[in-house]
Amino acid sequence: MSNNPDRDGELYVIAAPSGAGKTSLINSALEEFPSLAFSVSDTTRAARRGEVDGVHYHFIEPATFTERVAQGRYLEHAEVFGHGYGTDRARVRQLWGKGCDVLLEIDVQGAAQVRQSHPQACLIFILPPSLEALRARLVARGTDQPDVIARRLGEARHEISACLEFDWILVNDQFNHARQQLMSILRAWPLRRERQKIVQRSRLADLLSS
Repeated sequence: MSNNPDRDGELYVIAAPSGAGKTSLINSALEEFPSLAFSVSDTTRAARRGEVDGVHYHFIEPATFTERVAQGRYLEHAEVFGHGYGTDRARVRQLWGKGCDVLLEIDVQGAAQVRQSHPQACLIFILPPSLEALRARLVARGTDQPDVIARRLGEARHEISACLEFDWILVNDQFNHARQQLMSILRAWPLRRERQKIVQRSRLADLLSS
């Protein structure tokens, strides 16, 4: 992970079907890397029990969301299950300005938009071990009615079909194993050649001129 204020930080995108366990993996990554910051998205849906405005999401009115989309304020935005979600590009810039790398938890629609505007972003997709396991996790959560679970499973198939467009694919079968894989990606990504060409420009010039 990097903390160089002379350049934009890394941009990480994590997407997964609902119930695949991405939130636990994200929280683990935030604990592991102090320089990694989570960008809190806007949403038009109502807060669920235990959710805090400004921590889990910025809860806004649909009219406000529509206005912000029209103003081009969002780095990415999407409609999921009838609710709007968006990443405010100013918040990402603010975190980069503090020397942070930024992590987004968004869906495949948003990830495609990020890929288009920020091709240097690291896109990570988390797969469940099976649809049966995913169904069991959604039922065990106890937060959704059967019709909502069925809809989420249908959406999961759509999202999984897009996973090959991501840079990395993890299977969250055993949490500790998936966690180790995610940490390895976050450590390795800043060392890729294209980033090092920028970060090490001065060092390479000195070494090559010696």
